[in-house]
Amino acid sequence: MTPLEAATHADPYPYYARLRQEAGLRFDTELGLWVASRAETVQAVLAHPDCRVRPTGEPVPGAIAQGTAGQVFGRLMRMNEGERHQCPRRVIEPALSAMATDTIADSVTHLVSTADSLNELMFSVPVSVMAVLLGFAPKQLREVAQRTRDFVACLSPLSNALQLRNADTAASRLGQMFSVLLGDPVQQSGLLKAICRNDAVSTWQDPEALVANLIGLLSQTCEATAGLIGNSLVALQRQPQRFEDIRRTPTLAVAWVEEVARYDSPVQNTRRFVAERCVIGQSVLEAGDTVLLLLASANRDPDVNPDPDRFLLERQSRRIFSFGSGKHQCPGQHLAFTIASQVLQALLHRQPALLARPFSYWPSLNGRIPRFHDGQETAQ
Repeated sequence: MTPLEAATHADPYPYYARLRQEAGLRFDTELGLWVASRAETVQAVLAHPDCRVRPTGEPVPGAIAQGTAGQVFGRLMRMNEGERHQCPRRVIEPALSAMATDTIADSVTHLVSTADSLNELMFSVPVSVMAVLLGFAPKQLREVAQRTRDFVACLSPLSNALQLRNADTAASRLGQMFSVLLGDPVQQSGLLKAICRNDAVSTWQDPEALVANLIGLLSQTCEATAGLIGNSLVALQRQPQRFEDIRRTPTLAVAWVEEVARYDSPVQNTRRFVAERCVIGQSVLEAGDTVLLLLASANRDPDVNPDPDRFLLERQSRRIFSFGSGKHQCPGQHLAFTIASQVLQALLHRQPALLARPFSYWPSLNGRIPRFHDGQETAQ
């Protein structure tokens, strides 16, 4: 097994434990990159100013650099450093933090009841909830969800030519839809109005980057929350005795999702790129080096989460690296937990038979998203 293959392995966690025992940071000659497996090391790399989110010479992946999807990617705060990261974050993060989430349940219940399949639901419902929170009309939700998934599909090294073309079309269309929404104060939601107010009083005046980062809110909601929902269902398959407790008690559903994020992370790894020679622990990293951060391994590090291989709802001071750490920590983590727990509750009330579905994992080098199969289809 390699650290990349581990993301979709049936049980990668004993492998991660062996990596932690060998070294917190080691160079993998086969992959040609550094691998960080311990929580302390992962946190050190995420916090180091010379470890960047993109290679210095390739701010946008070459496969999408010439298209509309690449233009959006290049403006995303999570894919930039310095002011190109801080300016949009100062506009968007406070609005997300102040947003009331008590209205999400009604949207989730309706969207779950109208979804065609569990696999579609996992991806479309989180994006549709975010779209509602931003002010899109119900008749627009299906298109927003599909376009977002088309855009996200170009972000993987496994993307094919058709996915790359569809991503350009999706990025263009989402940009048009957001431009219309931004030009119509009557349709804008409270969240979008707060973002616009923050933008108006900031020194950051970049309408194209604002639109790109609104698309980024949708795209970040898509796969990570889909994996969080799917892995929460998998965890219930393995502990069916908790079914009734979770269904009856919303607070337990939230704790369940939070522990799933730690125990079986939807984002297994991420990367950082060394801009200048630096020292992490006892290792010297050179400019141009790549570091693969095993977030899922850090979640299971006993130094930060005692008894890490036990699934504990009542876990004290739970540390979760699945959504990053430091300046690039995902600002929507709490929102993802809220959406996923509401979806879990809705599914348990309406479609409890889903817990018996066999599953495999969608192909990925960093995401862990179950793909559920019906009675005629077997997991591979």
